[in-house]
Amino acid sequence: MIPGLEPVALRELQALGQPRVWEVDGTHDELASLTPIRGRVCAEHRGNILEVEGSLSTIICLRCDRCLGHFNQELNVENRELIWLGSDPSDANVSTPELDAAVPEGLMECLDPRGRFEPERWVFEQLSLQMSVVNFCGDHCPGPPLQTSTPAASTPPTPLNDPRWQALRDLQASMQPPSDQPDD
Repeated sequence: MIPGLEPVALRELQALGQPRVWEVDGTHDELASLTPIRGRVCAEHRGNILEVEGSLSTIICLRCDRCLGHFNQELNVENRELIWLGSDPSDANVSTPELDAAVPEGLMECLDPRGRFEPERWVFEQLSLQMSVVNFCGDHCPGPPLQTSTPAASTPPTPLNDPRWQALRDLQASMQPPSDQPDD
């Protein structure tokens, strides 16, 4: 849990009448980062809309999907989001110039107006959206590791000689029933 990012009731934000700002400096349990997550989150209750904006940064360590080597990736977020307070705004036929200009139809988050805003969750979601689906260490990536026992260095790895498949081979071997060997 990141210190100071406790959830706040939306009614409290509304009664505040001004933006609430959280300074972010800590780690998140679900996002293993090498450096603390630093930045700020600001939320303002604006009637039927909660406007949230934030600036965040951290560095995480990932494993390359090609070579299995570790590499660091910097995550930076500069985002502004409008969150609808109530049921789906398209159901309510709500239209405001600001809402129409800022959000394409059907692409908006919704919160229960009697609920609460969780800044720590928002931070996690925003940083997670910055992470690549495929982890690639870069143009210098040597590719999949080759075993030294391969006949030629140019032979591409196969599932039989690629060490990344060893865990699966071990699992398959452990699931096979022991063979009955005749006594000599």
